[in-house]
Amino acid sequence: MADVRRAAAEVFGAGLSRAERFAALLERHGVERGLIGPREVDRLWERHLLNSAVIGERIPPEVEVVDVGSGAGLPGIPLAIARPDLRITLVEPMARRVEWLTEVVDDLDLDVRVLRGRAEEKAVRAEIGTVDVVTARAVAPLARLVGWCLPLLREGGMMLAMKGASARDEVARDADAVTRASGGTPTVSECGAGLVEVPTTVVIVERIRPQASAHGKRRRNTVGVRSKRAG
Repeated sequence: MADVRRAAAEVFGAGLSRAERFAALLERHGVERGLIGPREVDRLWERHLLNSAVIGERIPPEVEVVDVGSGAGLPGIPLAIARPDLRITLVEPMARRVEWLTEVVDDLDLDVRVLRGRAEEKAVRAEIGTVDVVTARAVAPLARLVGWCLPLLREGGMMLAMKGASARDEVARDADAVTRASGGTPTVSECGAGLVEVPTTVVIVERIRPQASAHGKRRRNTVGVRSKRAG
């Protein structure tokens, strides 16, 4: 537990008290409201809060982030606490979970938007427009996920999909679907090495231009993510 506390202090910094409050809310209400399983209560920090927050290592400063299928607020809420420079929108289709997310955002006084709907819905896409980063945790297989998430990204933006030990197998299996969705070559990365006992595995997919079908035009890749505030 001491190691977890040290990691939490390093990851959340000045936001540690907010992270502790979020953990307390999940512990008190998470199971009864169907947000987490009973076995998860004793491992909230390492499996959920820290596991979510460390993906901030892969996100540039002061960019716009959409958390698709936010559910209990993972990874969006821990990310918002650890990285207050980010502009985060939580997208969730279930009314009871939207209610929870709204309560948490208000309770923790976070500058976070909560939007009810599904990422693939036209109304949701119209409301969001295109952003720099999309995150997703335990939402869907990669083939489906890229179809929902990549249209929310501007060219050069990236999707961070939190995955488990089968991430590389999933990347190999769904590579063609990623290409069809105008994604670049997926890469598998670990976040939180040296901070958490089990680093968080993420699949990173960059949004690139669709391949031109006429005149043999070549597809152009863009590198990096540009902040709206970068001018």
